[in-house]
Amino acid sequence: MTDRRTGRSWTVDVDPFDIAASVVTRELWNEVRGEPGDDEQTGLPAVEVSWREAITFCNRLSQQRSLTPVYDVTVLETPAGTGWVPHDRPASDDWKVTWRAEADGYRLPTEPEWQIACHAGTTGPHYARLPEIAWFADNSDERLHPVKGKTPNAWGLFDMLGGVWEWNWDVYDPDVYGAYRVIRGGGWADKAWSCRAGVRRRTHPSARFDDLGFRLARSVIV
Repeated sequence: MTDRRTGRSWTVDVDPFDIAASVVTRELWNEVRGEPGDDEQTGLPAVEVSWREAITFCNRLSQQRSLTPVYDVTVLETPAGTGWVPHDRPASDDWKVTWRAEADGYRLPTEPEWQIACHAGTTGPHYARLPEIAWFADNSDERLHPVKGKTPNAWGLFDMLGGVWEWNWDVYDPDVYGAYRVIRGGGWADKAWSCRAGVRRRTHPSARFDDLGFRLARSVIV
């Protein structure tokens, strides 16, 4: 993998994994959380979801399906801020999340897993012509669209580009951005430049946006 901004490259070994054909929909989000549904949101991605909420959702779904939750979460007590904080200081986070490698439950994909799944054996910036596979600024009519409305990649995965940005497990750059987590894929409001397999961005784990959702993954436990 390569970070275009810093020019840093690194190699990652990836174990076998499963990944969902689409991002989590509003129906599944409401079902797992025990919230009322809305017929007008049928098929739409669950958005306005923070990384923390996505982590909690993964654990809850795992429990409901008799799987072992992947994440252990500890909320730390942190002192209130005092005075001005430099803008270049990494953002603090009062959540400590650890990954139980032996667990068979649902989780967020790692960044390397997401990129492998997106490419599906291809090597270019898109796995097919962008208008055929993605909702983005040129064709979205400035709104969210239901999942699986475009052509999937060779592995049957829908909307890996465009539609909504997707939370990944990984911290972006802890020395510079602290707790900020990686988001991938581009969204319905983005230009084509942002909807490429290699584009990586970051945001705080408590952030919520109307073009940011998440996709479920699972480790293959042998």
